[in-house]
Amino acid sequence: MDSTSIHSSGAAPVQAATGTSAADKAAISSDFETFLKMLTAQMQNQDPLNPMDSTDYAVQIATFSGVEQQVRTNQLLVEMSGALGATGLSAYAGWVGQEVRVAAPTLFDGAPVTVVPQIAAGADSAVLVVRDAAGAEVQRVQLGLDPAPLDWAGIGADGRALASGTYGFTTESYVDGVRIAETPAPSFARVIEVVAGEAGVSLRLAGGAEVAADSVGALRAPEAHPCQG
Repeated sequence: MDSTSIHSSGAAPVQAATGTSAADKAAISSDFETFLKMLTAQMQNQDPLNPMDSTDYAVQIATFSGVEQQVRTNQLLVEMSGALGATGLSAYAGWVGQEVRVAAPTLFDGAPVTVVPQIAAGADSAVLVVRDAAGAEVQRVQLGLDPAPLDWAGIGADGRALASGTYGFTTESYVDGVRIAETPAPSFARVIEVVAGEAGVSLRLAGGAEVAADSVGALRAPEAHPCQG
């Protein structure tokens, strides 16, 4: 899939459509000249006793002109699409290096990860479930009913720090001990690259996850570690 990207290093330039190539223009021009030569030969070699009606010539010319115009229109649409993609990409350039709140696996490298629990309405208790990159459950954290963000420190039940890697978070909501909902819990992750592809603009996060730009719920500076709503 063709894509354009902005990296955190800033070294890679944004690529955009360069317009109709010289080869394309030459091909159209060559085709039109070939058509005229064929039409001229047809006129020179027609049966003088049964000449082609002038209307037929007009139809042929109009048909070729229509095809040529459609080709040019298609090329213009491609150019416009490329230009719009580059424009949309530049709008997200400032997000590189920032932290976004998304429901996606998040890299834990020893620093706390801000998680936003999603507690179902009517629940009388809730638990934050933490899973590693393989999907195995590694921790369950009892939550209050206040859905305020919390800083997950990555400390296991034995008091040791969990291994660095990507972790996913979900919120389990309960009523009288019965689970009534399990909802992904968004967390803040650092953006390392912005990518524009056929499906639109997406963000590549530290740890490897890639999410659609329009799935982001919040944006913050990486040094703003205190919990935010």
